[in-house]
Formats: sequence, structure tokens, C-alpha cells
Amino acid sequence: MSSQFELISSPNDSRQYRYLILPNELRVLLVQDDQAEQAAASMAVNVGHFDDPAERPGMAHFLEHMLFLGTEKFPDPAEYHAFINRHGGSNNAWTGTEHTNFFYSLDAEAFESSLDRFSQFFVAPCFNLDLVERERQAIDAEYSLKLKDDIRRVYQVHKETVNPAHPFSKFSVGNIVTLGGDREQLRNELLAFYEDHYSANLMTLCMVAPLPLDTLESLARQYFDEIPNKAIRKHYPQVPLYSDKQLRRQINIVPLKDQKRLTISFALLGIDCYYKSKPLTFISHLLGNESNGSLLNYFKDKGWATALSAGGGINGYNFKDYNISVQLTETGLSHIDDIICATFAFIDLLQQQGLEDWRYRERADLLEVAFRFQETIKSMDLSSHLSINMQHYSAEDVIFGDYRMAGLDVDECKYLLTLMNPQNIRLQLIAHELDADAQADWYHTPYMDSPISAERLNSWSNVAQIPELTLPEANPFIVSAPEVRPGGNESSAPTIVAEGKGYRIWHKKDGEFNVPKGHLYLSLDSEKASATPRQAALTRLYVEMLQDYLTEFTYPAEVAGLNYNIYPHQGGLTLHISGLTGNQEKLLALIIEKARERNFSESRFQATKRQLLQAWYNVSRAKPISQLFTSLTVTLQRRSYEPNRLAECLEDVTLTELHEHVRAFFEKIHLEGLVYGDWLESEAKHLAHKLDVILTLVSSPSGESERQLVDMRGKGTLLRELDIHHPDSGIIVYYQSASTDPRDMALFSLLNHTMSSSFFHELRTQKQLGYMVGTGYLPLHRHPGMIFYIQSPSSGPLTLLQAIDEFVADFNYAVMQITTEQWEDTKKGLVQQVMEHDANQKTRSQRYWASIGNKDYGFDQREMVVAEITTLSRSDLIEFNMSHLRTRKADRLVIYNRGEQQEASQLLQSGTLITDLKLFKNQANKFSL
Repeated sequence: MSSQFELISSPNDSRQYRYLILPNELRVLLVQDDQAEQAAASMAVNVGHFDDPAERPGMAHFLEHMLFLGTEKFPDPAEYHAFINRHGGSNNAWTGTEHTNFFYSLDAEAFESSLDRFSQFFVAPCFNLDLVERERQAIDAEYSLKLKDDIRRVYQVHKETVNPAHPFSKFSVGNIVTLGGDREQLRNELLAFYEDHYSANLMTLCMVAPLPLDTLESLARQYFDEIPNKAIRKHYPQVPLYSDKQLRRQINIVPLKDQKRLTISFALLGIDCYYKSKPLTFISHLLGNESNGSLLNYFKDKGWATALSAGGGINGYNFKDYNISVQLTETGLSHIDDIICATFAFIDLLQQQGLEDWRYRERADLLEVAFRFQETIKSMDLSSHLSINMQHYSAEDVIFGDYRMAGLDVDECKYLLTLMNPQNIRLQLIAHELDADAQADWYHTPYMDSPISAERLNSWSNVAQIPELTLPEANPFIVSAPEVRPGGNESSAPTIVAEGKGYRIWHKKDGEFNVPKGHLYLSLDSEKASATPRQAALTRLYVEMLQDYLTEFTYPAEVAGLNYNIYPHQGGLTLHISGLTGNQEKLLALIIEKARERNFSESRFQATKRQLLQAWYNVSRAKPISQLFTSLTVTLQRRSYEPNRLAECLEDVTLTELHEHVRAFFEKIHLEGLVYGDWLESEAKHLAHKLDVILTLVSSPSGESERQLVDMRGKGTLLRELDIHHPDSGIIVYYQSASTDPRDMALFSLLNHTMSSSFFHELRTQKQLGYMVGTGYLPLHRHPGMIFYIQSPSSGPLTLLQAIDEFVADFNYAVMQITTEQWEDTKKGLVQQVMEHDANQKTRSQRYWASIGNKDYGFDQREMVVAEITTLSRSDLIEFNMSHLRTRKADRLVIYNRGEQQEASQLLQSGTLITDLKLFKNQANKFSL
């Protein structure tokens, strides 16, 4: 039957919606999106690791994996992934505490065939016995991948320190131990778990496609009616997440990465019942404020903290951790109790003065504007998000629920604030310096769980007012009634509206997305930005100092929907402002004014420098594949440097030297800008004139900085080994095109698109080399390229390279085996992927800005690439593979590490080893952009 109520949707949303409940009680949301080029579907199931049998931690996660590996109707375990890939799509899934989510997107014309395959996951999966061993090895590889991930390590300590009778305490991921034993026995348990927990009445399906709602309804009924309804009702244990024994505890945790964080947690009950009024959103709006008078501002002035967030924390069917998380300085680590006292003083201030309707309405109005001018997102993201919302909100609020703030309920807020008291507190303190007397299971995290003394609790119960702490004034950046302005330039792409010596400004008035928003990009090139590692380190420090200094002044703008980011690049730095256009120029003026002050204090300099050093040194503790990707660009780009090298340069930098660097940076500047969105051409020209005047005051004009890329022609196989302390080995193999011709771009893109699915299936699923396995199309400085990557807990780099080379060698045969129809589908899928319609202003602005950065001033590179793709034959691809990849003389870069478990494995020797990176980059020929 169809529902009798209407879903609340944004006035800016052209999609049509229909909510159904099928006879089997499957709840279905149909979305007709006539603008979408890709269709998508997502199934959310109210089953997660809370449902794992006590003796089988990780079973829900294992089931999620196994569902992808064949059904009775489509038994080939590689078929689903290959089908999605061939039709230009992607797919994924995740298992959470109480839900599992499966989702995918692909070309709309293949949607019905995909539904036939997808629905069978929930109707008749195979659970092939032969794949049980392989997939539990994959689960173990995924577990191994995160063994040195501090987020997982801290999460496990949290699990071990809650009420052991609560399902949150279960180990969630699973590994070869928890999923061990006889494979037939494990399969039988898997079947039983599936039968006991997967039922249509616990599922919510969202389908998005450029098809009429009646057609979508017919498809939903045709393919999902078969899912059995076992009338399962959820019965999670009604025990508290924390019994009295687990409250008033301080948990000290020793991380691997250098970090210092205090999290103050208060135990609340489930919060789904509050979604219409969102009292915690309102409380977090005030507690997390960063302007003058805020908690964070007070902590910064004291030198105790660098960042603060309020409102996060785990939540579920009967629990919510309300977290106030503080990034500490070294000084802050010795002022924990002062920080907690100040936090309670601010909570008391909120109770006494903060629960005012105008403050609530300020936050609610911002959400209302965000909803009114809601921008579209990709079909897959939309379907996934809405299928999960269907598990939490009433049907009419599936779209609107995230934005609804129905009114201030003072009693509700007071009740929640009274729960934020010392008797209901838990503290989590993370730092290297802490003592530990226990080690967490599975991730081996050192920690100590101690009671908080009555003396400390009493001191927090009677806190004095702190005069420096005040509630924020009315927000001056809020635009009361934003509207889209008519008018626009006729060109289909950005045009230059102002140009002079040392600057160029592009503009495009958006006439499609119908939102009063815009994107302003300003790139400042300076020859002094990153010519040496020390200059690069100083530029990055300047950016960090500037953003830290600006926070107090710009925070109201960010709350009001105006966002900005400043980031360094090889040639200088870029400022990106986005959001409602009404006050973008006002925010830009504020940023310029404060940037020119350069009013950096010694204390903030030391804290920010320490934070940046910490971030750079922590890179060496990241998982191998992340470090290898970082080193790939460092190896090939002239003005990119290893994080450790940057840190070494920064260690002895002084505030005086930073000020001198900033002065030298701005001596000669080249400005390139893009003004896009709800900006009129006259406004863009006026802005360009103001910027020109400001530049004239502070600098001399300069040419653009040169971006240089190592030319790999004639170098054969280059080897670079990294020393990474991790159990796993990793490898990246990169092939570069010397040409920036659209045909080479087309060939590399098509080769990657054709290879990716089978590479993943053969090396991950069949050979079980690792969890992180894939290929990628990687253009650098317009030069197309391709990468193969693997992170493996079981094999050394020589074995991994041999496996990649064998795959490449056999691939031509695989291309010859596919049918003409499959070949055409593959090309068509890639074309639609490349030409995918920009979902929103943000996506389009990024594409325009990337085109400007790549000097694609016709903004038509993708059209030229697509034109080439359509002409390519299988023999073209085979010949390209033979000449560029499958040759002993192939020019390629192999970056790798030997894991601690494979230290005895054979060395890579067939190639030229890069031992001195600086010398290699200096001597190499280079391409310039």
C-alpha cells in the first residue's frame, strides 16, 4: 500500500518522492530525480554488531562481506561488482552497532538489471562454502589494517570500560580468531544468523532514479516483494551503557600518535525522541562557540587548548554520550581540573542565561535556510542517507528530520543540562605521558581506568563564575531572507572579467542550481612559498597561525553558513570562501584585514608550531598505504617534501623568522581568482578592483609560480623503499604518460576502468593479498597516469609486485574474452562517469577551479577525453597496455615498504633504487605546468 501522507521536502528540491510499505512490511522510499544521470539504491537493515552472538564477535560484519559473493540467481562471486563497474558505477557497505547499510549507483539504463542482482542479497544468497575461508581472511586483513589506528585503539578501550552486560562492549570487527574454526561450522552459524536477523520488516530501501514514480514502484514490488518477512522484533537488553560502577571514572589512554586530548562525557539516554526539537543541537551551538567569551577562547588565552568540539559521542537505542572534546597543549595537560571547572561554569551560565528563544531561533533559522536552499547530492549518497533516516524518523520527516527544530522546550533543555553534572561524568584523557596498568584486547592499547576522587567531584560541584566566560551576542553575519538574484552571463563557462599585471579574475554567474550561494577562490602565488623545504614549512605554519588567529573573529560567519578554508600549495596558498553570498565580501574583507595585522603572539606561535610538528611526525605512524601515497607526490613533484623533512626544518623556527617569511612571501605576488555562483558580473569586477588596490599596497606583481613534475621517460623501473613501522607491507606502482594529449588521458582512464574490478577480485578476493587493494587513474599536473596499490598483512613487496605484473601480463587475454556488448558497456560506463552532471554548486566550482589550475582555459578537457574514448577499440587498449605497462622497459615508479611480519622477505632488485631523493629530483628532467 502507498502511504497517505506527504514527505516534507525542500522548495529547492525538484525531485518527487513516494513512501511505500510493501506487503512484506519492507519500507520503501522512491525518489524520481529527472536530473540524475546515475540511479542508486540503498538498503539499511536494523542489524549490526550488537546482534553478534557472544561467541562470534564480528558475525554481522562477516555476513555483510559474504552477501556480495553470489546469490542463487547470480552465483558468480565477481559478477555483481563487475556489473556495477562495467556500467560506470560504484558500491559499498558498512556494518555499525545497530544497522548495516548496502548501497550502490550506476548508469540509469542498467538500473532494473542491477535491482535484480541487489535484491537477491536479501532473498537467496549463496554463502558459498568455498568462499568462507577467503572472506574471513579478508575480515582479518581489514582488522589488521587498523591495528595501529588510534581511533580503533581508543574505541576498544571505550568498549572495555562500559557495562559489560551492554552490547556496546562487544568487539565489533571480527578477525581470524573470532571467526575461526571449521569453515562448515562457521557457514552454518552464518546461515542461522542470517535467518534469525535479516527480515523485511527490519529493512528500509531507498531507490533514486530518473524514472517515473509508478515505474519505480513497479520495480520495487517486482524485485523486493520476495524478501521474507519473519516478523522479527528487536529486543536489545535494557541495561544501561554505564552502571554506577562505570560512572565518575577517568580513563587514561596511551596513543601511538603524538596527541593530547581530554573528552568530558555525560551519560544520557537515547535521543531519537528529541529529533523534532533538537535540544542538544541548541546546547552544542552555545557550548561549542569559538568567538570572544567562549570556552575555547578562554582556553586559548590561558594556553591550555587549541580546539574544542561539543556534542559528539556514541549513541544508540538506549544511550547517548554527550562529549565535550578538547585538544590540549602541553600546558593544558597539567590543567585538566581547571578546564573541567571552567566547563561546568559555562554549563551553569547556559542554565541561568542561555535558554532564550532568540538564541534557539537563530540556530533554527540557519537550519531552515539550509533546508530551503538545500543543494542536491549524488544519487548514491542520497539513497544511503535516506535509507538510514527511515530507520530513525517518522515517514514525513525522512528528508526534513535532520533540519527540523520545532521550538525551544526550556524544560527539555534544563533536564539535559542537569544531567551534565559531576555525578554523571566520565573523563577520557589521551596522551603519551600517561601511566597505564592494563592493555585492551585486540588492539593492545595501554590504558588505566581509575575512579575520580570525591574531592575532585566536589570541587566541580561548586564552581565559581568566571568573568571571561560570556554568551555570544546576536550573529551579525546572518542574512535574514536570502534570495537568488536574477541575471547571469551567457557563457557556458567562466570568463575573465578583470586582468592586469600580476592578477586575473574569472567569473561565472550560476543559472542552474537556484541557490543564493557562491564560491570564491583566490590563489596567491609567490616564489618564496616553497622553493626550499624550510620555506614550505614556514608557509604552512603561516597558514595555520592565520587560521588560528582568525577563528575568534570569523566564527560567527561560519555559524551563519559562510565557510572558508586557507590551504598551501606548491606555488603559494589559496583562500576558498563558500556559502550564502549575502556576506561573502564582508567575510573576505574581515579575513584580509586580520591577515594584514599579523598579530601573532609568542604563546600562540609556540602552541601552533607544536601542533603542526605533531601532525607531521604523526604521518610516520599512519598506515603504510597512506604513507606511500604521500611519498608518491613527494617523489614526483619538485616542490613537495616529506612531512618529516618539513618537521625538521620547523623545529628551530622563531616567530621573528616567520614574520620575515611572511614579508618576503608578499613582496611579489600573482593572484588568480574565480568568482562563481550567485555573484553578478558587476560585483565580480568591483571585487577584482578592490583586490588589485590591496595588492598594490602590499606587494609587487609577479608571474605565476612554476609547477614542475619529474619526467620519468627512459628511467625504467624506479624503486623507493620507505621505512615504516607496521606489521603490513605496502606497494604502489605508478605509470606516467609523457603526453598531456586527450587520447592518452582517454587510454589511461579506460585502462583503469577496465582493469579495476578484475584487479580487486583477483588480488583481494581470490589471492587474498590484502584488504586495501585497487587501481586508480591518477593525473598529475595534467599528465595522465595509473596506479596499482596493495597493503598486505601476509606478503612482502616482491610477491606483491609479481602479482601486479602477472595481472598486467594476463590482462590482454581478459580484454579479448569480453563480448562486444560488454566492451561497449564498459566504454559507455566510463563516458557517463567522466561526464557525470555536477550535483551542486560545490562540485561545479571545484571542477572550474581545477580547470583553471590545469590551464584548461577552454573548460572542455573532459569533453575532448570523452570524444577519444568513444573511438577506442579493444586492440587500441591492448596495444597501449603492451607498450606502456606490459614491457620490461616500462617507465614506472615503485614505492613500497616491508612490513614487520615480512622483514625476511626478498628484496626488490630489478630496478634503480632512489637512495637520495633530493639529488634524484634535482637531476631529473621535469615537465612544467
